[in-house]
Amino acid sequence: MSLILTEEIVGSGAWKASDFVQDDSWIYHVSDAVIIELENALASVKRCGLNFPNFRKEDFPIDRFRSDLRSFSEDLESGRGFLLLRGLPVERYTEEEVRIIYYGIGLHLGEPVRQNPKGELLGWVMNIGDLDDKNTRVYETNAYLPYHTDPSDVVGLLSLKKAKSGGLSSLVSVSTVYNELLAQYPEYLGIFYRPMRYAHLGEDLPSLSPIFSFHDGKLSCRYLRQYIELGHEIMGLSLSRVEIEALDIFDSIVANKSNRIDMMLEPGDIQFANNYTILHSRSHFEDFDKATQKRKLLRLWLKMPNARKLASDFPGRNGFPLKGDT
Repeated sequence: MSLILTEEIVGSGAWKASDFVQDDSWIYHVSDAVIIELENALASVKRCGLNFPNFRKEDFPIDRFRSDLRSFSEDLESGRGFLLLRGLPVERYTEEEVRIIYYGIGLHLGEPVRQNPKGELLGWVMNIGDLDDKNTRVYETNAYLPYHTDPSDVVGLLSLKKAKSGGLSSLVSVSTVYNELLAQYPEYLGIFYRPMRYAHLGEDLPSLSPIFSFHDGKLSCRYLRQYIELGHEIMGLSLSRVEIEALDIFDSIVANKSNRIDMMLEPGDIQFANNYTILHSRSHFEDFDKATQKRKLLRLWLKMPNARKLASDFPGRNGFPLKGDT
């Protein structure tokens, strides 16, 4: 078990909603020059007869934009933990061209990892799941998506189509949540450092991980309450009363409007967030009836070259292994 952090976290990563009232520096507007470079890189991939995901970053040359991506990578790991790229003209491209551009950006930012046992490197986020099935992954529905982290260093979401109404994206700083727990509920902190059972982390059976881990000077978080509850149910275990109280307190802090930043992902927006320092959510939405108009996003999970070191009891979860992987 890692040491329990007993000091308030300070710095740009411990933000609240009020910090962004007059600050939109987290939005990077994609310039015409960058769009031209991305489209030239797309053309390079196509000239070589390649397609998604069968190309390398060398096949997708973006020399000028790459310096911006290095800056993004540093901000994701050591800054506020999230950013938004705005203005990619997705309406110009076919779905295959969108995948090539998005995946190409991902290759220069980090290493794309598999999002399910089938090995998909880009996942469609659409309302296609069964809400009555406990094994349905929550992003596959139109229901409210509780605050959580994904099993990768960084998650990216590219918006292609908005819903008829709703579908607001929401982010919360893990450091801010921790600071409030430390100030108001310090007696519960130890519970969050104890291993809990998580379902859907790529193993056949739920595996153990704490919610918080403090290692090498950095606090990391792994959380999705539905999968914690499902993991314990699969193992025939019950969460204790004090564990349920702790999770309820955690959720109440996360849900506080003063702690979160909400945004509507417009078509062409790409949101990136660090899964150790940012909890993300999505509001309920109403979709269009016509299939071609339904809300649609592409999700990318990245293993980052500058990712933090993790404690042995908080192992890295960069995607889903294929059968036979070690």
